[in-house]
Amino acid sequence: MGLQFPVGRKTVLLCDYGAGGFKPPEMVKRRPAIVVTPRLAHRDGLCTVVPLSGTEPKYATRYCIRIEFQDALPMPFAQTIWWAKCDMLATVAYERLDLFRTPRGPNGRKYLTIKIEDGVFDQIMEGVLNGLAIGHLTLTRPGPHWS
Repeated sequence: MGLQFPVGRKTVLLCDYGAGGFKPPEMVKRRPAIVVTPRLAHRDGLCTVVPLSGTEPKYATRYCIRIEFQDALPMPFAQTIWWAKCDMLATVAYERLDLFRTPRGPNGRKYLTIKIEDGVFDQIMEGVLNGLAIGHLTLTRPGPHWS
């Protein structure tokens, strides 16, 4: 069951790229992703995400950003090191997205809100620009550019 509501930028969630519509070499399976757009007017039910990969890329690029989480993501994605594949930007429907959750216990299950830190998010957004071949369009003011 997909999200029924918008989530904020910097939120790490699950995106089901395998729900149809994508074909290799596009993303085609369920994987973590980061929301990079805020809720936009007249764009209900959609947000733009950057997928995460647990496999280190063969080549260092300016659009593949290494991320280290303090704690491992929940199973089956339990690792701390990930790479944001900023060249694989996708605008997807909320029905493809879900929050991470804990296993069901005596008190039910908890939905987890995992957020990316501001500095790391800035790196991801620069990676997005590089993935679109417009990396020269960076902001010059100090501080978080994309908050």
